[in-house]
Amino acid sequence: MTITNVAVPDVPERPAKKTLKDHKTGPVTLIIFATLLIAGIVFTCYSLASDMNDVNFGDTTLVPYILLGVALLIALGFEFVNGFHDTANAVATVIYTNSLPPNFAVMWSGFFNFLGVLLSSGAVAFGIISLLPVELILQVGSSAGFAMVFALLIAAILWNLGTWWLGLPASSSHTLIGSIIGVGVANAMMHGRDGTTGVDWAQATKVGYSLLLSPLVGFFFAAMLLLVLRKLVKAKELYEEPDTNTPPPWWIRGLLVLTCTGVSFAHGSNDGQKGMGLIMLILVGTAPMAYALNRAMPVDHMTQFIAVAQVTEQSLHKYIVQDAPVEPRKILANYVRTKQLTAEVLPALAKTTGNIAQQIKEHGTLAKVPTALVSNVRNDMFLASEAIRLLTKDTSLNFDTDTKENLNAFKHQIDDATKFIPLWVKIAVAIALGLGTMVGWKRIVVTVGEKIGKTHLSYAQGASAELVAMLTIGAADMYGLPVSTTHVLSSGVAGTMAANRSGLQMSTIRNLAMAWVLTMPAAMLLSGSLYWLFTHVF
Repeated sequence: MTITNVAVPDVPERPAKKTLKDHKTGPVTLIIFATLLIAGIVFTCYSLASDMNDVNFGDTTLVPYILLGVALLIALGFEFVNGFHDTANAVATVIYTNSLPPNFAVMWSGFFNFLGVLLSSGAVAFGIISLLPVELILQVGSSAGFAMVFALLIAAILWNLGTWWLGLPASSSHTLIGSIIGVGVANAMMHGRDGTTGVDWAQATKVGYSLLLSPLVGFFFAAMLLLVLRKLVKAKELYEEPDTNTPPPWWIRGLLVLTCTGVSFAHGSNDGQKGMGLIMLILVGTAPMAYALNRAMPVDHMTQFIAVAQVTEQSLHKYIVQDAPVEPRKILANYVRTKQLTAEVLPALAKTTGNIAQQIKEHGTLAKVPTALVSNVRNDMFLASEAIRLLTKDTSLNFDTDTKENLNAFKHQIDDATKFIPLWVKIAVAIALGLGTMVGWKRIVVTVGEKIGKTHLSYAQGASAELVAMLTIGAADMYGLPVSTTHVLSSGVAGTMAANRSGLQMSTIRNLAMAWVLTMPAAMLLSGSLYWLFTHVF
């Protein structure tokens, strides 16, 4: 039997599904990266040197400079890792819908992360700081203070790098807050107290709710938005797998680029603040004369400051039934730590308020407060602000309207004097976050774009997930709540896949859920262990 060869006509192969596994970073991206890195280092060093010279820092030893340099390097390193770990989520949808080329997308996202940091309010930065143990905040320049900062930052970086290496979109916000709680618990236990007393659980619960609810918001609202789009917009190409290497119609492309831009900006304005708050703690600890008090506050503002302090002190005296304690700072620190109101708290706050007014009146301006008194004045202001925050929420105190208004006005004054962020700190963090966005993003992007759903991300799915993430993170920034860009966006993509009945890759979903569950306890264990180690080394 003879078998003859039968010619089979050539059938054109279907283009392969778009993947980034073999993508290489372009030379233009590398050149821009190197230029910005050098510019950022030079600008940061110049700004630091200028501030030190303005206050005649004059320390003859190298130790403070070394500690400051190492601490700043670690803090900016955290923001750099945050950039390629979290911000990769913002570019996943525009890359997988062919709306922007990968190299351009990451540079675009990095630029708007930069702008988001520069224009941020600062509310999230100091919300994070309020989670730290009060005794370590008051002694941030001590060895224990540096151990705290190093432990929580290094723990957060290690966990972020580990989850990035596995391609898991874990939350940098979740990680950092877990690290802070771990340090607080370890510090309390090392001082013979119950571990639960080392954390401001009211603030931690508030933050925890935002982290818990944000992925649920991302999932359900992105799913609902996709379903609404299906009802209102009948364009078939919106809901199909994009053609390989073919960009979408201009209006769809514009919407996807707009939402990518919004998520990048919102991420910068929210996540960038976490690093800024920790950098300010570092600066206060190493160079209090330059950074403990806002030296830029105008002289004519001091008259109002003193007047508000005096009126507040008089208002408090209406509710005081005993003499002021000998150590008001100790009383307030204990109140802020334990949240237990005693009869000594109000007289302690009144005396502290009077002391602050006297110091400002004596020296005329914050810039002229002597070096030896700067840390004490700042600590008094910090404790007064935190005590007022707690007192105004205490329903057992029947303050009249005038007293409440005076307390809030005084808190606003002292917050202006202590809760400030120099422009160069914002720029340094913005550059670190932006540079991080430009490198190392591929692992997380591949997970979001290829491994959550069983089908390729459609234009409508990408736009729905991005739009919900942009609005959620932007709203959280307005209210000073840290949320996870990673959780909001990845859960948004999962929500659109579920709504589209595309199917979910359950192995990826399980890994994401496991990372979400394990992130906080793992970060707590890491930071607590590192804190114990560093306190025995420093």
